[in-house]
Amino acid sequence: MRKLQTEAIHGHVFYDEKFGAFIPPIYLSVVYEQFERTTGEVRRTDRDLELKYSREENPTVRALERIFARLEKTIDAIAFNSGMGSISSTLFALINSGETVLIPYESYGTTIQLLDNMGKYGVKVRKVYPSTEKIIENLNRDVNLVFVETMTNPTLKVIDVGEVAKVARELGVKLIVDNTFASPVIFNPINAGAHVVIHSATKYIAGHNDVLGGFSATDDIELIREIWDWRRKLGTIIQPFDAYLILRGVKTLKLRFKKHSESALAIAEFLQEHPKVVEVYYPGLKDSPYYSLACRMFKEKMFGGVVSFKIRGGINEAKKVLLSTAIIKPSPSLGGTESLMTIPALSSAKYIPKEYRGKVGITDNLLRLSVGLEDIDDIIEDLDRALSRI
Repeated sequence: MRKLQTEAIHGHVFYDEKFGAFIPPIYLSVVYEQFERTTGEVRRTDRDLELKYSREENPTVRALERIFARLEKTIDAIAFNSGMGSISSTLFALINSGETVLIPYESYGTTIQLLDNMGKYGVKVRKVYPSTEKIIENLNRDVNLVFVETMTNPTLKVIDVGEVAKVARELGVKLIVDNTFASPVIFNPINAGAHVVIHSATKYIAGHNDVLGGFSATDDIELIREIWDWRRKLGTIIQPFDAYLILRGVKTLKLRFKKHSESALAIAEFLQEHPKVVEVYYPGLKDSPYYSLACRMFKEKMFGGVVSFKIRGGINEAKKVLLSTAIIKPSPSLGGTESLMTIPALSSAKYIPKEYRGKVGITDNLLRLSVGLEDIDDIIEDLDRALSRI
């Protein structure tokens, strides 16, 4: 079996015999000539394209899906126009009216919003503390679907996906894992027993802060067909040019992720010693409560490029630090070439009720830093200068 770095470059298996081209082109055609009449609206299991309309299938998109299936070691993958496109289409495929979804209350805010909004269709949501123990404790036959993130956002609690998957399968509960913060470079949820893995490809997969995308992948071909059919009906397929940009970005995924991880660890260690910092969240730190679990779960002792930390003071001091950096941009998102920083309580976590935010450590003085690919000395100097302002 070929390694991840090789699959990221060659896994699309595209080759144009007429021209000898081996880079997938951008197919902008919306319609395709029909050589034979077909019945049904399902994706074939042999990966052949049933091309007729680009809301359903597109050759550029299909090349990208082949790569992603190889990276996550699944039978197939479906590409979407955003991470939320992936989440919404997958939830519609997996959950029915009257059923219950279990989710940690420290999860991506828009995911929680979507599930709450699905209450109008009879979907019930049970929110629990974001720990392996609490998730398993609340898993029972009344639950139909459990949705977890490999690492929580923004306090980077690591969830033991294998343990959750074991209990979920015993109970007949489907498990979706959002693997965005880990990436397939260091973890493959399907290998750990999950039913579906999803990603915001906008982050590490594309890697350049210039394109939106998402993926769902699974080893269940019938579920692939179901998710594909919801993508067809919801119109959430990724556009060909965006797929092409992600095809370019994913080639350097492992190289970038290694650099992100090395720089993030160095910055986390710097912040631990800084007099203006009171707490640092990063699973790669040896005194992190998640260090042992992260070392067991994640390959090559890489822990990602996100570091969260609490400063001395409150919201005013956090804003001052955020607006005092020169290189680091005050902006959401993560996993790109540029370093970005945000105050979670005012951004992605603002949709989490305040009482829950307090329980998980999302306070007004918490900052989340996505470490980019700049020179590490410059990032540290930038942070030090900003912290000296408070």
